[in-house]
Amino acid sequence: MIGKVVRSTGSWYTLMDEEGHRYECRIKGIFRIQGIRTTNPIAVGDQVEFHLEEDLSTGLITKVLPRNNYIIRKSIQLNKEIQILGANLDQALLLVTLIQPRTSLGFIDRFTVSAESFHIPVILGFNKFELYPPDSISMVREIESIYTKIGYPCLEFSVLAEIHLEPLKNLLKDKTTLISGHSGVGKSTLINFLIPGIKLKTQEVSASSDRGLHTTTFAEMYELPFGGFIIDTPGIRELGVVGLEKEELAHFFPEMKALMAQCRFHNCRHIQEPGCAILKALEDGLIEPSRYDSYQSLYFNQETRG
Repeated sequence: MIGKVVRSTGSWYTLMDEEGHRYECRIKGIFRIQGIRTTNPIAVGDQVEFHLEEDLSTGLITKVLPRNNYIIRKSIQLNKEIQILGANLDQALLLVTLIQPRTSLGFIDRFTVSAESFHIPVILGFNKFELYPPDSISMVREIESIYTKIGYPCLEFSVLAEIHLEPLKNLLKDKTTLISGHSGVGKSTLINFLIPGIKLKTQEVSASSDRGLHTTTFAEMYELPFGGFIIDTPGIRELGVVGLEKEELAHFFPEMKALMAQCRFHNCRHIQEPGCAILKALEDGLIEPSRYDSYQSLYFNQETRG
């Protein structure tokens, strides 16, 4: 039998077959992906082979079918913890907030680099517009301009106030989308809006730390009433990039990848080499300093190599 993993709690997996029937299953044996040790070798979104056990109420997963793609994250604080966030994705939606909590540009860049390395398109969703004073809105627009000009769609909305959400629904329709972001950016509130009656638990952002509190403790896939699926993931406080070599890092910054062939040296690091097209573009204002800062941070940080 073949099923799609729609829920993972670490030791048990909920599978859904093509008819929509659900089965609770365990893993048989040990699974690995390309030699990378992960905390969850089977992820939500995976297609797997399984068979029912004698009692017919539970099953055993015997094989993970080849993935179209997957995205992983590495905790900065927990060096050995690598987690697959989702598999077989059409796109990822990163929810961004400037307050309650604040999403840094470095965090956005680490997420987009991770997604680019796995060939997963990213949408940036700027939430909580009902909280922003006019000066913060102008800051949002400046940030949006950084990413729209390099190919990342940016949407601005308020889930709580239900403002400007139709364009987002149109982008999610008939796609499998991973929803990610810091704890407290509004993932659960968004899912409650998209799927009426689901009633996921939500929680206020801590006033003392300006950080969200985890309300999602495991990954789960939900079917959208207007077509498509979304994968809800636990909130990420910090994000490390894993599995990339320093020499290939610039390939995952679209604005840098477009210029690499113009560098004087084929093995240019884009740090201080003469004739570097990327450094020239930075000097000419064609590459945003914040993006180049993220490139340097990743280049000199061992998290890049995983």
